[in-house]
Amino acid sequence: MATTAFKGNPVHTSGELPPVGSQAPDFTLVGVDLDDVSLSSFGGQRVVLNIFPSLDTSTCARSVRKFNELAADLDNTTVVCISKDLPFAANRFCTTEGIENVITGSAFRSHAFAKDYGVRMSDGPLEGLFARSVVVVDEKGKVLYAEFAPEISEEPDYDAALAVLG
Repeated sequence: MATTAFKGNPVHTSGELPPVGSQAPDFTLVGVDLDDVSLSSFGGQRVVLNIFPSLDTSTCARSVRKFNELAADLDNTTVVCISKDLPFAANRFCTTEGIENVITGSAFRSHAFAKDYGVRMSDGPLEGLFARSVVVVDEKGKVLYAEFAPEISEEPDYDAALAVLG
C-alpha cells in the first residue's frame, strides 16, 4: 500500500504502482465509444497513463487539458486518461473541451485495473476512486516512470513524467 494525501491528510491506496523497469500490466478499460481500451492495443507505442479521481473535479479536468496539449507534440506516444467516470461523462467532457489528442478509459466495469496498478484509494473522502498518478510505458511495455502525486488535489509533475520520453 502506498500513501498520498488529500488536502494534507494521509490517504492510502490499495497497493503500489508497477515499479520502474517492470512489465506494465495489461488492462482493459472502456472507451467513449464503449469499445475496449487496452494497453496491448498500443503495441509499439509509448503510453502515458494519466490516472485520476474524476473529470468532475477542477484539478483532474486541468490534467486532462494539459496532457491533451502536451500529447500533440509527443511522437509515437499515446496518452490514456483513466478514471472511474462513465464513458458518457468522459465523452461529454472531451467534446465540450475540444480534447482530441488523448484517449479516455473508464474502469467502471472492472476492478482489475485498480488492483493491478494499486491506485484505488482505500480511505479518505474519495475512497474508492483512483489516486492521482502517472505511469509511463515504453514501446515494449516496460515501465519508465511511475509516481503517485504527493497531493491528490494538485496536478501531477508533467515535466518529470515526460522527461523519461526524451
